[in-house]
Formats: sequence, structure tokens, C-alpha cells
Amino acid sequence: MDSDASHRVLDPERDSAALKALTHPLRLRLLGLLRQHGPATASELAVRTGESSASTSYHLRVLARYAFVAEAEHRDGRERRWKAVHSVTSASNAAMLATPAGRAMTVLGRRRQIEHLQETVDRHEADIEAGRLGGEWHDPSGIDDLMPRLTPESLRELRDTIGAKLAELTACDEHEPRAEQVVLLIAGLPLASDDRGASGGDGAPVGQGASGNEAPDGQGASAGGEAPGTGGAA
Repeated sequence: MDSDASHRVLDPERDSAALKALTHPLRLRLLGLLRQHGPATASELAVRTGESSASTSYHLRVLARYAFVAEAEHRDGRERRWKAVHSVTSASNAAMLATPAGRAMTVLGRRRQIEHLQETVDRHEADIEAGRLGGEWHDPSGIDDLMPRLTPESLRELRDTIGAKLAELTACDEHEPRAEQVVLLIAGLPLASDDRGASGGDGAPVGQGASGNEAPDGQGASAGGEAPGTGGAA
């Protein structure tokens, strides 16, 4: 996949320095915050992250050096504002996993996505409790932990299909006033078979989660994506 205005695709060999710049957890978090909430100053990001403004300013400059962020329009001349250059950054998992540095970046990105999922669950539950989300959102939202048996080709087709449908629906709802930001984390993580059976893990059949509970229809997916991730997660 080629890079475009909203999606930057990194090559582990050609872009090794840029990938190394993303191996700092705070830089991943700063980039995610700019993607999720829009332009901000180093001081505003310091408040959100609990870091000093000197620290966030330094790491923003590193991200800018490798074209992950850029200066945004300033509200005044007192402090520089930053924006994310792309809404998504990705790289081929196969290429990333071929080198020690790529594997380290993949692990870090996935761990950050899991952290983002937990933060999202906490905020989602708080929004429901406070009445900030209407009842129309209750049925279509949620998390599945399905464990189907698929070939590599079927897993690739599934992820491509989800991506294409997401792009279609996002474009359809672009100007819809009822639309809200939805955090969608998608995992497709094969598990090697073990002594407990060819299905691996605890052998949960299609349509059930790791606990054996029936997964409700119409619920969302889990965390994952091409390294080093997307959206607010990276």
C-alpha cells in the first residue's frame, strides 16, 4: 500500500531512523493525542500526559524531524502549536518482524494499542454513567473476543474487508451530525496449536470468546493492526 495524504506507510529499511523515533512511548502517546484531539501546544500536551512542557516540546521536535507532526496554525505568537501529519501510520508486519528493531517496534505499538483500549473502556463507561451517550449507542457498541479457525489467506481477506467497509462508512457519515468518534481496535493474532487440541488456546469454537461466552451480535473488535498502529493508539 502506498502512502497518501492521510496514511503514511513506513519501510523498515528505508525509514529505520523514523521507526526508531517512534520507539519512545511518550512520542507514540503524543502522536496519538494529536490525531485524536487535533492540534495542541507542548504545554497542553504536558497537562494531558502529566509530563513537563520541556519534555513534550523536545519529543514533538523529534516527531517533527521525521515528519510525523508539523507546525499548525498558531492562535497567537506566544507558543507553537503542533498537528499530526497523517491520521494513520503503518508498515508491513512481515517486514517489521524480519529485524530485531522492527520486532521491538511492533511489540511497543501493540502494547500502546492495548493501553489505548483500556483508556477507551474507562472513558466509554464513564460517558454512559454520566449520560453523555444516548441509548441508541448501547446495542452497536462493545467488544468481541471471538476465536475462529482461519487460514492466513482468510485472515488477510477478513482484515481487508473490514478496512474497506470502514472507509466506506466513514465517508458516508462524514457530514452526519449524529456521528461520534468511535475507537475501533481490530486484532487478528494467530495462536500456534498446543497439546490441548488443534484449535489452540482453550479451543473456543467460532462465535464464542476465550471464556466460552457467546459473543453478542454487532459488537466491536479488539486491538491490533499493521505495525505500528493507527489512530489514537499510535
